[in-house]
Amino acid sequence: MSIRELSPKQRRVLRWWRPDSPDYGKEAIICDGAVRSGKTLVMGLSFFIWASVCFRGKQFGLCGKTIVSLRRNVLQEVRPHLEEMGMTWKEKRSENLLIVGFPGYENRFYVFGGKDEGSAALIQGVTLAGILMDEVALMPRSFVEQACARCSVAGSRLWFNCNPAGPEHWFYREWILDGARRNRLRLCFTMEDNPSLTPRIRERYRRLYTGVFYQRFILGQWVQAEGRVYDFFHQEMVGIAPDSCDKWYISCDYGTVNPMSMGLWGRSQGRWYRVKEFYFDSRREQRQMTDGEYAEALQKLAGDRRITAVIVDPSAASFLELLRRRGWRVQKAKNDVLSGIRLTADLLKNGKLVICESCPDCLREMEEYVWDLSAGSRDQVCKEHDHAMDDMRYFAATVLGEKPTGFAACTVERKR
Repeated sequence: MSIRELSPKQRRVLRWWRPDSPDYGKEAIICDGAVRSGKTLVMGLSFFIWASVCFRGKQFGLCGKTIVSLRRNVLQEVRPHLEEMGMTWKEKRSENLLIVGFPGYENRFYVFGGKDEGSAALIQGVTLAGILMDEVALMPRSFVEQACARCSVAGSRLWFNCNPAGPEHWFYREWILDGARRNRLRLCFTMEDNPSLTPRIRERYRRLYTGVFYQRFILGQWVQAEGRVYDFFHQEMVGIAPDSCDKWYISCDYGTVNPMSMGLWGRSQGRWYRVKEFYFDSRREQRQMTDGEYAEALQKLAGDRRITAVIVDPSAASFLELLRRRGWRVQKAKNDVLSGIRLTADLLKNGKLVICESCPDCLREMEEYVWDLSAGSRDQVCKEHDHAMDDMRYFAATVLGEKPTGFAACTVERKR
């Protein structure tokens, strides 16, 4: 795949570090904004080209929320383009090391994951000539600051790329709003800055998101999550259970003091319907149920249907084990809250996930499930009226989980 056309912002990213660029005096670059806007790939290309042009035999850092996400989002995308330009590429996965350059000289690129506060220790002690941080808004501040502190080689530069989060996020306040003090170049991308996307594809992405996710991932705005989580959901979207389904799952959010919620999901003509549910609130009923009683309720919910698997709250160890012993095929649910909510919203909005009128507790929680405005800079939902919402999210993330899509952007045509 070769790059046939570049937008002005993409060209600026590729050239900002060159002596003939008006941005040459900047020490850092930030590319934030919409999804599929052509920023990630062009940032990766520019970073490796800059390192190869300006340095020989130096060390650099490549950081993602996880090493797996960095390899998927950046490395596997840039490698073919760099090799097309004549660069050599050697990877030592056991050392999380890349050796990249032109014949006769090379640089070393160490790969780091910045998923939590403990990640800062991984990068301590190393001396770097530059660092690229992909999805920087998802990384803890301690890790980012430690990574920046490692860049002490003369001429070193910092490269940041992310989608927006909330307006109180530390990176937005420290690096975007306070840009003069940081001496950084900030470019906010929209999908119009990626000429590889057709109008039809852009429109498809606009349909995918709603509410805060639309504002962030389509408009590129750093906005607060507030109000109802599924604010687009309305009565006309409530469905009727189909007569027959060709596949079945049960999803479960476990509770003893808190409510226990289970949903029966059936697939019909490519759509997944929540056709029945079990919801038990021990406070409302003024008694608690045992794991055995819950297992019996699950069996009753399943009836004589062939259940592919039961998707269970990963923290419910005792209930998971009981179900296994009773012969159920169980799966621990994927439990990344924000990405799960976003995926669930996409599926609901596009009619791939349908809540039936036979599920009153799920429909009630759809109206009561809200963002926690007291959480400050963190995106967080209120831990109330969230039990059917959690089991629905578990099903969406675990069974229908996001499949990586190809990143449409470009490479630089090599001048001979």
